[in-house]
Amino acid sequence: MSRTAWSAQDQAPPRDEEQRLRELGYQPVLARRMGGFGNFAISFSVISILSGCMTLYGFGLSTGGPAVMMWGWAGVGLFVLCVGLALAEVTSAYPTSGALYYMADKLGGRRWGWYTGWLNLLGLLGAIAGIDYGAALFTGAFLNLRFGFEPTPGSTFVIFLCILLLHATLNLFGVRLVSVLNSISVWWHLVGVAVIVGALAIVPDHHQSPSFVFTEFVNDTGWANPFYVAAIGLLLAQYTFSGYDASAHLSEETSNASVTAARGIVRAIWVSWLAGFVLLAGLTFAIQDYAGTQQSATGVPPAQILLDALGTAGASALLLVVIVAQLFCGNAEVAAASRMVFAFSRDNALPGSPLWRRVSSRTQTPVPAVWLSVAVAALLALPSLYSATAYGAVTAINVIGITPAYAIPVYLRLRAGKRFQPGPWQLGRWSKPIGWTAVCWVAIVTVLFCLPQSSPLTVNSMNYASIALAVVLVLASVWWYVARRSYSTPAAYGNAREQAEIAEGIV
Repeated sequence: MSRTAWSAQDQAPPRDEEQRLRELGYQPVLARRMGGFGNFAISFSVISILSGCMTLYGFGLSTGGPAVMMWGWAGVGLFVLCVGLALAEVTSAYPTSGALYYMADKLGGRRWGWYTGWLNLLGLLGAIAGIDYGAALFTGAFLNLRFGFEPTPGSTFVIFLCILLLHATLNLFGVRLVSVLNSISVWWHLVGVAVIVGALAIVPDHHQSPSFVFTEFVNDTGWANPFYVAAIGLLLAQYTFSGYDASAHLSEETSNASVTAARGIVRAIWVSWLAGFVLLAGLTFAIQDYAGTQQSATGVPPAQILLDALGTAGASALLLVVIVAQLFCGNAEVAAASRMVFAFSRDNALPGSPLWRRVSSRTQTPVPAVWLSVAVAALLALPSLYSATAYGAVTAINVIGITPAYAIPVYLRLRAGKRFQPGPWQLGRWSKPIGWTAVCWVAIVTVLFCLPQSSPLTVNSMNYASIALAVVLVLASVWWYVARRSYSTPAAYGNAREQAEIAEGIV
């Protein structure tokens, strides 16, 4: 796309977004108090390089090692940018809290919207579980360094539940607080990466060579085929590069959302792409003992890198930086997931929809949807009490749930051709090549992350993400026959019965 095309879109006069929402079929009930930077900040916070990169760094050390982590990050980031660009174009046309499923419904029909919504919901709830459980792991590592605390599955799960409770509480105060926290989160992440990489570059006497960082291949998976190992090793990058649909889910609470939500998606991806590469390079150059890092007593390999390179005091200080960033990330993800629950319930797609779509008249926040989001996330993480590989499964659930949901609206937009009416932010002549690249990439990674990640294949090493995906699709199919008569996205706002039902949801 030419720079002039982008400038023209970005400088388009603000639309009446409340009127546009009514044209799309919904009465505005959420508070539109988020600006463009806040919208970018929520997607950037959900991507959270200090969460995704750090929590799956140990996974990357075993599935391809430094070479796959570095080059995988560069390659995956490029393809994800294509997905983000294509999704941003559709978001500009349909700026609603329902986001992906609403787009699919309007472009492909009710059943397309139905399955997209369930996949999106699975991915968002899996993301809360993955992010907050990762924060619990890092909190346990911090307590281990400072106080000799020995993290166990039980104690880690208790910390995880406390973090979920914190995020639910923060999200009950309204979108203004969420926006402020996300804006702080952007600078916390960027400054945090600079401080961590700077300390790891200056303090240690020994650093790995560039050839080690960019060419060293490590395979501890049990699989013999290096191409297979490299492929599953891409999970680190693909897991981190997810959640940028948060900008779309918060569009009903964003000013000039037809432009700023689309722009927020794209900016969150490319800023994370650059900063994440710097972070991974800084960590990998600073590895002092590869095997010791993998087998760290803290349970978190990046914590061992910091400990070996900076000592206990320095490692503890930087771990706190990481933990706070992860808390910002989890809080933003709860906001995005609760808006998806609210929107899906508004269209009668969930069991108990009349409850989950209720909105507080004081804060204009979907309170029951917030509590449902954190409760389901807690259930998804329960297997971590019994299986050491469960966390990897949770992250894979996030990827294979949410990533196909990104591609479906893009595919349907391509299939629609000239029937698609673009919004003020559009790709122009680049729409088709970028769109098809995005669809093909999503198809590949969805298959990859259903594959087993270690050998021999046992009950403990099984990748349960594929089973979770199948269960959700089966449940969605069964529920379709129960709720298909009540589920619908409105063609246009104005029906008196719909107005009354929406009003009943404000308490």
